[in-house]
Amino acid sequence: MSFLSHPVKVAAAFFTSPLSKGFAVVALALGLVGCAAPAVEHGDVGEDLAGTEAAVTARETALSGATAKLFATPPSTLPWQPFVLPGKRYVVFEPVAVLARPSLRVKADNSVSILRRRFEPTVLAPGRLAFSWKVDALPLAADLAAADAADSPVRIVLGFEGDRSRWTPKMHRLSEMSRLLTGEELPYATLIYVWGNKEAPGTVVVNPRTDRIRKLVLDSGTSQLGLWRDHVRDVQADFRQAFGEEPGPLRVVALMTDTDNTRSALTAWYGALTLENAAPAR
Repeated sequence: MSFLSHPVKVAAAFFTSPLSKGFAVVALALGLVGCAAPAVEHGDVGEDLAGTEAAVTARETALSGATAKLFATPPSTLPWQPFVLPGKRYVVFEPVAVLARPSLRVKADNSVSILRRRFEPTVLAPGRLAFSWKVDALPLAADLAAADAADSPVRIVLGFEGDRSRWTPKMHRLSEMSRLLTGEELPYATLIYVWGNKEAPGTVVVNPRTDRIRKLVLDSGTSQLGLWRDHVRDVQADFRQAFGEEPGPLRVVALMTDTDNTRSALTAWYGALTLENAAPAR
């Protein structure tokens, strides 16, 4: 399957409907549902995506090679793939070297860029997660707790399975809408590591539209701009801190840089990422 998929008219129609203003667009924006990315209109993608078919193929090949070298995760039948949102400008992840340090770069500009890997089979007990990121600026006036300003220059997104009988009726309705559009339900819970503008490191921010998405702030403010930030996290401990319960199997991991709500421009870099499985695969 190509990184950039063919049009899906029903999904595009959904994203222009009033319902898309709610949590469903947030969940899909995180790239946590569906195997194929819904299509975007020509004017919605960044200039980075323009070019001949040969150029697009070359970029896809370069990105595939870079993810194979940079990212070490439990095995999956699915590769790392970009996820493009209807109505949102997408800027590609570019393989680069920063002072001989291999990384993926995103030149964000009023855009949403997602690169994800779905796990088939799921990761039964995610353990140690190590990753690095760097940014040169923060989204203007971003606020992780505000629905209309919740941009972050870098995110690591983890989507988990769980007991959906504990969901509210609203969550069940949204998950059913997702299933109809994509063939897959929403994750039971989503934990996101973020760089915030003002929130103190260690803060857990509950998504304003649903408490099944929670953000854990690792870096904050401008004092570390331009510097690589290396993090090693205990995924299960962080999930317990954020949600107050034990995590289920891990379904997806994603990188996400978004500046669309604040219409900001910045450059973000993602370095090597390693995710360990503390239990055998199914």
